Amino acid sequence: MSSQKSSQSIIQSLITSGCSLDPSTRIKLCKNLVTAIFSLHTVSGQHFNTALNSNMEKIILQLPLILLVLHIQSGSFSDSPVHEIAEAPKPEVVEFNNTIYATCEVNPVPNLPPSQPQIFGQVLFKQIFPNGTLEVKIHLRGLPADDQQARAIHIHQYGDLSQGCVTAGPHYNPRAVDHPGHPGDLGNFVSEQGVIRKFQKLPEAKLFGGESILGRAVVVHEKEDDLGMGTDEESKRSGNAGKRIAGCVIGITTPSLWQKTEGLPREEVEEGNE
Repeated sequence: MSSQKSSQSIIQSLITSGCSLDPSTRIKLCKNLVTAIFSLHTVSGQHFNTALNSNMEKIILQLPLILLVLHIQSGSFSDSPVHEIAEAPKPEVVEFNNTIYATCEVNPVPNLPPSQPQIFGQVLFKQIFPNGTLEVKIHLRGLPADDQQARAIHIHQYGDLSQGCVTAGPHYNPRAVDHPGHPGDLGNFVSEQGVIRKFQKLPEAKLFGGESILGRAVVVHEKEDDLGMGTDEESKRSGNAGKRIAGCVIGITTPSLWQKTEGLPREEVEEGNE
C-alpha cells in the first residue's frame, strides 16, 4: 500500500509540475502516459506481461516526453540540482568545428607609477562545445628581466575598464564561494626574462552557458595571491593580491590567434585553479 501511495505521489507531481510546463497540446499526452505507467504498476505479476504488451506502443510513442518530464523533475526526486543546459553562441560553434575561441588583449592601466611595470600581451581561451575543459594560453611581456615577483591573474566580474581595472568589479564568483574557489582564479605567475608564458586548464570556467566568462575582464595584479590562506576577510575575497596593474576584456574570436601559438613552447601547469 505504501508503494502504491508513493507512486501516486510521484505521478501527481509529474502531472501538476511537469505537465504544466509544456504547451497545452502536450498536457493530454503527458497525462495519458502517466496513467499508463500507473496502470502497469498496479497490475499483478501474472498479468504484467499482457499489460506491458498492450501499453508498449503508447509508451514508445511518448517516451521522448517522459524523458523530458523526468529531466525537469530530477531536482524533486533527488538531492542533485537540475543542471543548466549550456547554450552556445552561434554561428561560431558550427563554423569552427564545435569550438569557441576567445581573446583578451592585455594593456597596462592608465597613469601607473614608474615603479610598476607596463604589461602588455594576450590571454587566449579555447573550449569545445558543450562540455570540453577550458584551455588558456597566457603570454605577457613588459616585466623587468630580473623580476622575481609572483603576480596573480584573475577573471573579474565586469568587462568595464572605463576607469582602469577598478571598474572591473570583484572576482567573478557566480557560485558565491570563497577564494581561491572562483572559476577564474588562474593563480600566480613569475616571469622569465620579463615574459610570462603559460598554458593551463580551467575546469570550472566556461565560455558557454549562463556562467560564461565572455565579456568579463582578466586582471593582472601587482602582488602574489595568498590563495585564501591569509588571516583577514580580504584573503577569502581576492587573495590580497594588491593593485590592479593591467587588464583586458574577454571577447569571442576566430581560431587564428590560437593556431599561431601552436608551434611555440609552452609550460603546462597543474590542471585546476592554483
